[in-house]
Amino acid sequence: MDQQELFTFCTEWLQTWTGNRPEDLINYYSRDAFYSDPANKSGLKGHEQLMEYFRKLLAANPAWKWEVVEIFPTEKGLTLKWKATIPLGTEQIIEYGLDIVEIDNGRITRNEVYFDRTALLAGLNRPKE
Repeated sequence: MDQQELFTFCTEWLQTWTGNRPEDLINYYSRDAFYSDPANKSGLKGHEQLMEYFRKLLAANPAWKWEVVEIFPTEKGLTLKWKATIPLGTEQIIEYGLDIVEIDNGRITRNEVYFDRTALLAGLNRPKE
């Protein structure tokens, strides 16, 4: 994929992280895809494990929004810099992070998510008003 195709792919993929649509999100991943993030450092493998996780994660965060900030093409895919806006009660947490994404035949085969979740965890642990 060229730079514009990668940008379009990432924009559409990140949109499926909003609105609690795990069935749409999983379509971006190959059947044997590997996925890791700060909550799953050892990773998840394949649609079954990913769907179980995506269902819980998206149900808990239906209104968060993800945006492409910058894309760095690589031999196997890209490194993506993103911005997430995460509503928590009356406040919003803004997070920036990076994903390492490998793509084969239009599907993500590897997705490693990296970000400092300190502000997110602090927001989740604050007493509700």
